[in-house]
Amino acid sequence: MPSRIPCEFFLLRYVPDAVKNEFINIGVLLREAGREDTTRVKLTRDWSRVRCMDPDADTALLESMEAELAVRIREGGYASKPAMQLLEESLSTTVQMSEGRGALAESVAAEMEQLMRLYVEPLREKKTRRVSGRAAIVNTMRGEFERAGVWDLMRKRIAASEYTRPGDPLRLDCGYRFAPQSGQHTDAAQAVGTVLSSGTGVSTGTVRIFQAVSLDGDLEAAKVLSYSAGRLRAGVERVERAALDLAAVVEPLRSITGDDSEAADRYRFGVETMEEAAIRVVTLNDLARVAETARRELRV
Repeated sequence: MPSRIPCEFFLLRYVPDAVKNEFINIGVLLREAGREDTTRVKLTRDWSRVRCMDPDADTALLESMEAELAVRIREGGYASKPAMQLLEESLSTTVQMSEGRGALAESVAAEMEQLMRLYVEPLREKKTRRVSGRAAIVNTMRGEFERAGVWDLMRKRIAASEYTRPGDPLRLDCGYRFAPQSGQHTDAAQAVGTVLSSGTGVSTGTVRIFQAVSLDGDLEAAKVLSYSAGRLRAGVERVERAALDLAAVVEPLRSITGDDSEAADRYRFGVETMEEAAIRVVTLNDLARVAETARRELRV
């Protein structure tokens, strides 16, 4: 039997009222004992219990905290001043961290999932409603990027207004930037027919952005993303001096249409609409390959 890894974990808690001191566990911070470089942080994606306790909770802010906290931990450890400032100053007392507890793990990744189930995720009845549509795509996408070890390196909930114009409400699920090796052209640049340069003839890289788009029923999300694609591409060129590879992650055709010819027509319309806007369409079946590409490009 393989030896287990001594670990230490902390629970991240949402505390809307410091006087009552009532809280809900919303995440886990985990590391191998004595090794801050192994620290990982993960927050829930089910904010229903938080909203029950505090209907005015800014869950978008809480979600964005995960990526920022992961960056600060990588740079200085979980007990570093930048990480503590994020908890103590940026969010005041609404998010607190418990005292550390010990655990013996088969692996850090497996222990993280176990701790999330035990302490954070709400209990489910045996018969639960199947997660479908965009939520299912987002969950699967995150899972594949986590398995590839790149999720913590990616930006999340990217505001389209950074690249389009103030007031644009669209938020994009995740993305990253990478610089191709000298002499290489990226597939994204070839797809849009251009390689951007900084004025010296040298490519400055590619920004890859992934957006979950469900084609099961309403196609509004596909049309919104298609409408935004041109402005996003121009904005990335202007702001980042890089090419944009915008990818829509969708369900496989058969998983939602079956023998329904009208549903199949709607699905193809959604795919073709996005492809006409130079959006790369990938299905859930392609995500393992996409995540592996991200792992290579981010040199993990």
